[in-house]
Amino acid sequence: MIMQADETDRTDPTHRTEHECTLELEAHPYRIQQIRRIVSAQLRYWRLDPLVEPASSATSELLANVHRHAKPDKKCGVRLTLADDRLTVAVTDHDPRLPQLRPVEPMATTGRGLTMVEAMSDSWGTDLLPEDAGKVVWFVLRTPLSVPTLVPLRTTVPFERALPEPEPLPEPVAMAAAA
Repeated sequence: MIMQADETDRTDPTHRTEHECTLELEAHPYRIQQIRRIVSAQLRYWRLDPLVEPASSATSELLANVHRHAKPDKKCGVRLTLADDRLTVAVTDHDPRLPQLRPVEPMATTGRGLTMVEAMSDSWGTDLLPEDAGKVVWFVLRTPLSVPTLVPLRTTVPFERALPEPEPLPEPVAMAAAA
């Protein structure tokens, strides 16, 4: 398994801030679980904890499809790309046959992978690689909005002078106790 991470922060405002992690593997069940853990760790590193479950689950489903259906081999790649407000996960393999979303029978034990990817993601799709080199199946998740940093307000008048003077309390009245 090969792993490569590239984090590029460009200072030119015309370029986006982009983070990328690329993995190459053979889609075997034990490798799929390793990739799931790596995806989870990478997203936590990028502070995208709310995306860990949907991204790792959908990635597992796509890798399971490679394991089950891809020919002539099980070699594939996984690329996580974080740019602006979107996380894109792309799985490539050498099989040019595109997967198809099909209706799922309620009692079926297989065939739910793409339906789950569709349900968990904001969008998904497939692309053929040039020269019959295979395909890419990808999905996109919107990143959660960051919590704004609260900045204290500045006033032009010091706080003590901004408050009105308190009114004096009335003088206490003496009362005689009845016997």
